[in-house]
Amino acid sequence: MNTINFPKEIISCPNLCGGLWSEGHGKSVDIYSPYNGKIVGSFKSSTPEESKVAIDLAQKASIKWKKTPIKERTQIMFKFREILIRDIDLIANTVSLESGKIAPEAKAGIMKGLEVLEFALSLQNLDSGAKMEVSRGVHCEYRREALGVVASITPFNFPAMVPMWTIPIAITLGNAYVWKPSEKTPLTATLVGAALIEAGLPPGVLTILNGEAETVNAIIDHKDVKAVGFVGSSKVAKIVYQRTTGHGKRALCLGGAKNHIVLLPDADPTMAGNGIADSFTGCAGQRCMAASVLLAVGDTELHIEKIKERAIETTIGSKMGAIITKEQVDFLNIAIEAAIKDGATLLLDGRNQNPGAEYENGYWIAPTILDNVKAGTQAAVAELFGPIISIVRCKNLSEAINIENSNEYGNAASIFTNNGAAAEMISQNASAGMIGINIGVPVPREPFSFGGINQSKFGYGDITGIHSLNFWSDSKKVTTKWQTQNDNNWMS
Repeated sequence: MNTINFPKEIISCPNLCGGLWSEGHGKSVDIYSPYNGKIVGSFKSSTPEESKVAIDLAQKASIKWKKTPIKERTQIMFKFREILIRDIDLIANTVSLESGKIAPEAKAGIMKGLEVLEFALSLQNLDSGAKMEVSRGVHCEYRREALGVVASITPFNFPAMVPMWTIPIAITLGNAYVWKPSEKTPLTATLVGAALIEAGLPPGVLTILNGEAETVNAIIDHKDVKAVGFVGSSKVAKIVYQRTTGHGKRALCLGGAKNHIVLLPDADPTMAGNGIADSFTGCAGQRCMAASVLLAVGDTELHIEKIKERAIETTIGSKMGAIITKEQVDFLNIAIEAAIKDGATLLLDGRNQNPGAEYENGYWIAPTILDNVKAGTQAAVAELFGPIISIVRCKNLSEAINIENSNEYGNAASIFTNNGAAAEMISQNASAGMIGINIGVPVPREPFSFGGINQSKFGYGDITGIHSLNFWSDSKKVTTKWQTQNDNNWMS
């Protein structure tokens, strides 16, 4: 059994404003653990007035922080890294407690966040600007400058990792950062905020505002917030993007996905079986990089049997975590039933299961495999966000590519094969921002950037890596001349 340490008392989640922790004065919200359905925390939402005061303080802090040399900013982030490593077990337990992940997944998310942090630490040497003499006596250079106050709205499924995609880079570049955690998982935010304060981050450089839609709107609408990052569903991503850009601000909003994996008969059965099963069951399928559709080309029965075996071994409560809410479990159960009515074969049924008495009141569904799913049905096109994979049978690779291309999303696509030409066809023709070859979850490693296309992303650029720098900062160009030249040309 995956062991979670539950708090003896309900944990209160305060806001962090101007370096001080304070409780909001809005609506009270309870946080339930997906493991047992019990209340483990609560917070009071930030009112619009409280949000304004907090962001005003962030704006004041940003002026001094922006002028702080990047090497001094980086030293604080080095200390932040040390604290996160020291407290990784505590933070991982909190992630599991409120999001339903198993402990290894929670810890892996923090490690991925540390990877982004380490990339941010390299900025003091990596992103040093450039200067050259463009004409006699004339020099041009560029300087990277912070925007001022930036904001991020983060999802429930990765309470530590997704914020750590943006916090290290945005703050290291010299911005003050306003964070609105998911109302379902705010406990982790308190620990991350405390770690940054302990590391020496000046008051106001990090602001945490707990709340729901009203708080999001107050953050977006504040005149001093220059950029907004968002990760969540495509429906909400589009709303946040439109509201933010409607104010003339930059926005980068990552949405949902319906990731396809192409399986060819020549693939290694064990590699494919493990990789595909782990992709759709990892994090209980509650991640934007999870496999949703398996495009099985030709005779792949041996491979599918391996996927089923691996999925059966992925027992809930120990090897796979819980679903975020009871409402989501109900939605998944209805979706499975709808798929069967649409003609799908239930190859593995994960409904009506629980991991035992300790967690029997939690929110559970075991790995589920739907075979012979028809292209265009709900199971083939809708983002279900659970441990469910839909197998669509394809005659050839071209048919598989056409089905993948018809998908409205564009986060990830993978292929399992030993044929290099087939792999290259997917790399070139799949309509997705991140491609995997014999990899079920093709998340790029830093400094390669994370980001999809199509309805999986609203805005320009990526949220991590090299391609995130221009989102969180401006590039100022300076042209200088000090002496008159005798041989002037049009540039001088």
